[in-house]
Amino acid sequence: MPDHHKRPQTHPAPLPHQKMTGPVVAGVVPGQPAIVIRQAAALAYSLGVGLVFAYVDVTRYLVEEHGGADDTSAPIDPDGVDEPDDVEGAARAIRERISAELGAGDRGDAGAGDTEPDWSLVTLAGEPARSLARFAESVHACVIVVGTRERGVGARLEEFLIGSVAVHLTHRQHRPVLVIPLDPHAPQGGS
Repeated sequence: MPDHHKRPQTHPAPLPHQKMTGPVVAGVVPGQPAIVIRQAAALAYSLGVGLVFAYVDVTRYLVEEHGGADDTSAPIDPDGVDEPDDVEGAARAIRERISAELGAGDRGDAGAGDTEPDWSLVTLAGEPARSLARFAESVHACVIVVGTRERGVGARLEEFLIGSVAVHLTHRQHRPVLVIPLDPHAPQGGS
């Protein structure tokens, strides 16, 4: 008598093995623990892809959207006197921090013997999650890397008011988001 309860054994089709090709986009802010920089670099190196750090200037908003770092923006406070210097200073500090952690970078001429991925830094404008998602889309990023928030009352208040960048990214776009936990026992602004 045939067994009607037995189903023919089928094996699921194997998943296609596709190599990730777009760069790793990592959101960075001044004073951020170095673990975010190092982990983003390790991921880019492991995947064999480029690495783009993105600093989002929240004191500016988009006037004209092109989809990348060349978007036209304007200051939220047009009377802000030191604003361009503040943004350039923050970007310079971030670039120096990345250089200190990863060496070279921003070169575009890595040789075969290099052990660290080439990297670049772009400055974006607007709300961080939207800006990072839009930029990641424009460069066809394979993943977006962000750090968790620092501990403290100020960070909790900011998260309450504007929300978590990581949470917004996971709900507003289709790329994977890697959230780097910051050591809750590390000193503020430390590595």
